[in-house]
Amino acid sequence: MAPTTHALGVDFGTSNSAAGHLRDGKVHLIEMSPGQTTLPTTFFFEFDTRETLIGEPANTALLNGANGRFMRALKRVLGTSLMHEKRQILNQRVTFVEIIARFLSHIKARAEADAGLTFDRAISGRPVVFHGTGDPREAQAEDDLRACYLAAGFKEVSFMPEPEAAAIASGAMEQTGEIGLIVDIGGGTSDFSLFRSGADGVSILANHGVRIGGTDFDRAISIDRVMPLLGKGTELRKVIGPGLSPVPNAIFNDLATWEKIPFLYSMQNRRMAEEMARLACEPAKLDRLVSVLEDELGHELAFAVERGKIAINSGNPDPVIALDVVERALTAPLSAELVASLMAPHSRQLRQGADETLQMAGIAPAQVDRVIYVGGSSLMAMVADTMRQAFPEARHSFSEVFTAVADGLALATAH
Repeated sequence: MAPTTHALGVDFGTSNSAAGHLRDGKVHLIEMSPGQTTLPTTFFFEFDTRETLIGEPANTALLNGANGRFMRALKRVLGTSLMHEKRQILNQRVTFVEIIARFLSHIKARAEADAGLTFDRAISGRPVVFHGTGDPREAQAEDDLRACYLAAGFKEVSFMPEPEAAAIASGAMEQTGEIGLIVDIGGGTSDFSLFRSGADGVSILANHGVRIGGTDFDRAISIDRVMPLLGKGTELRKVIGPGLSPVPNAIFNDLATWEKIPFLYSMQNRRMAEEMARLACEPAKLDRLVSVLEDELGHELAFAVERGKIAINSGNPDPVIALDVVERALTAPLSAELVASLMAPHSRQLRQGADETLQMAGIAPAQVDRVIYVGGSSLMAMVADTMRQAFPEARHSFSEVFTAVADGLALATAH
């Protein structure tokens, strides 16, 4: 008799991950740390101890100023040439396939210790699009993710669109005949699934997605609010002759982009920043950039922006981005009106993505009975405001935004 093969549902996210399986016919989410069923999708490679820290310990090491390399948002690298380039990490030269596999192996080990089972199969969530509809990197991205799971020790892996998993978990089957739209705003992608519930379960009418998410929201705020304090938009004196030239934008754009930050701390970039500071019309600002690169503070800036974004969403009357890590008492003011203005292009993209999803299924907005929000970034006020304008007659409900996809994937392990 063949041994039983157990399946684990895994939501590998840009910012946070979760996993679950069925226990006595009910969803059981894996406890990733005491009292927590989600795990930050982060790594810290500790130079002194040669340890690889994952999740909250990685975040803590970064914020405590430990000596090492921090990484986040690696899901956005899937499908790109970066996935297979070997990089020197601690004592080894490794690829991002191997790094992500370590993370998935950590989840597998936690699940097996929690359940007392061996999980040979994974049902993995995947964004509807990794890069964009028709993008030639789409197939490669899924192949890369499959390779990560196999390298992590799983023998089989299948994929389910993340919003489809959320639809299964939403309780839609209790409302026969209902048409619903899952709006799944993750860290790196925004996905939409239009479904109809029936006696036989959820029928997916259309899946669609756009490559924007919470990290893009952070990036827009960082470029507008933080990077000018480091010299973006200022001018440099020319090395020879009179006249001025603008400070190049590329380094600021990369410093505001989660997945590019680890690659900025090169000697070439440090020398370039020092040269710009020497020629700067506003040298104090470029001196801050020099400090950020020298002390490798890019991720601390990104976390500060994320905290400011959360403060806006929480209704804080006087929100700021606190940048003490760069300079004592340095802040970047925020306001709800300012953030709404910065989010306007993303709002238009989300509206277009929802409209295109309905067009794919031949459904009119008035036919949508319910809009269900999933993903941590769906808590941004801009997201619900945009969808309420698009679907004023629908019921709007926030599911278990951080674990709905994992819940659905766990339910899918029954089949």
